[in-house]
Amino acid sequence: MTLTEHFKEFRRRLFIAAAAVLVASIVAGVFYDQVFAFLSEPFNDYRRQNPQSTISLNFGEATSALSNLISLSIFVGVVASSPIWLYQAWAFVVPGLTRKEKRISLAFVGSIVPLFLLGCWLGYAILPKSLAILYGFSPEGTSNIQQVSMYFSFVTRFILVFGLGFLFPVVLVALNVVGAMPATRLIRGWRVAIVLIFVFAAVATPTADPFTMFVFAAPLVALYFAAYFVCRILDKRKAAARPDWLDVDDTEASAL
Repeated sequence: MTLTEHFKEFRRRLFIAAAAVLVASIVAGVFYDQVFAFLSEPFNDYRRQNPQSTISLNFGEATSALSNLISLSIFVGVVASSPIWLYQAWAFVVPGLTRKEKRISLAFVGSIVPLFLLGCWLGYAILPKSLAILYGFSPEGTSNIQQVSMYFSFVTRFILVFGLGFLFPVVLVALNVVGAMPATRLIRGWRVAIVLIFVFAAVATPTADPFTMFVFAAPLVALYFAAYFVCRILDKRKAAARPDWLDVDDTEASAL
């Protein structure tokens, strides 16, 4: 393909990805009430468990309801259409890959989507507990007037951080495939890696409580070791496929 054809192909793939996000966002907008109720459930769960609390969700101004509808629809659209735009990204680069590289890259796409969605689900699942911890710092006698825009901004960032964090092992395996991260290096540096994972969890999560940090970091540690075992298998396959003559010293005469 010429450079112009590459740009046309990129434009086509980008258009398909954008159209998928747009269609999914429109569908999410049609079901806005259900989306609103679903993402409000962690907040409502806290309110049900604390009936004495005067906390409530409020729209701050006339345009807040419309802005919230648009932002939530786009958020759900991006998450729901992730298999399509991830596939489009893969399809753009696949013509330049060998058959073996195509299989590997397709495996990456097949693992990215479930890991991303699993991370999003975990973030949503622990939201009630995280909210309870945060709202628990309110002094007695005070009330929380929670702006809808701020609440949903917090919720969507919280969920996305978990989703993106779960892509961490895919990055490690990708580095191993290109030869930049052998399995031996992963296992030698596991102590440093665990410390860095907890630091990342503390910085990346929108909350500052230890509970959220540990719930986020623990799966990442497990995924780190899962990535190590995958890299170990890949390294063994690379070693088995490596020609013997590559290990012969340059000064040694060839057997042929």
